[in-house]
Amino acid sequence: MSEPITLNVGGKLYTTSLSTLTSFPDSMLGAMFSGKMPTKKDSQGNCFIDRDGKIFRYILNFLRTSHLDLPEDFQEMGLLRREAEFYQIQPLIEALQEKEVELSKAEKNAMLNISLDQKTQTVHFTVREAPQIYSLSSSNMEVFSAHIFSTSCLFLKLLGSKLYYCFNGNLSSISSYLQDPNHLTLDWVASVEGLPEEEYTKQNLKRLWVVPDNKQINSFQVFVEEMLKIAVSDGFCIDSSHPHTSDFMNNKIIRLIRYK
Repeated sequence: MSEPITLNVGGKLYTTSLSTLTSFPDSMLGAMFSGKMPTKKDSQGNCFIDRDGKIFRYILNFLRTSHLDLPEDFQEMGLLRREAEFYQIQPLIEALQEKEVELSKAEKNAMLNISLDQKTQTVHFTVREAPQIYSLSSSNMEVFSAHIFSTSCLFLKLLGSKLYYCFNGNLSSISSYLQDPNHLTLDWVASVEGLPEEEYTKQNLKRLWVVPDNKQINSFQVFVEEMLKIAVSDGFCIDSSHPHTSDFMNNKIIRLIRYK
């Protein structure tokens, strides 16, 4: 056994052996630790690599075993592939390609279930009529909620690239609101006439947009239309048994299926 070597990868420390790091001589790590490429040191004298520290655990495990081991709910395949390409570990790149084909086949048949809820609530706010003169106003506001379940994790990722919350003057992907790889809950409001922009932030009211169309979703009809458009583009179709096609736009529970 060779002496242990400690690596600092993006601020995260790993300890391994020289034989592990050089297990694939044609890789970048193989070249670095065989003296063919220079290495950088951190303040503690550890070899420093300015890459993603968290994902490096999977790189290192592959160097140790030559086998790709990922958790069932692994969600960073794209990042891991880019890191494998950076380190130039060809067997890992090939293993990832095989894994992606396997996941793609498993994802082909899928179900998408959407439960919708809508209510009207009164919002109170102040309106500036003149310098230091304010009046209290109120208006009815439509509040929407959608609970989305899909057996296809990739479809929910696709939604994350299409639907964005507008809050505090910024657009942010709904991806950060995923409860788990298969569940997503969306809560948003329609625009309220006369409601100052800062009141949306003050009262924690998010609006929902479709990008890149820059289209705001102010009704369930628009939401269902956009969801249907995105789902159909990904191979889904309406489940003929629930709801009936003629009632699709008016139903509060919508189910789509995909067979490939």
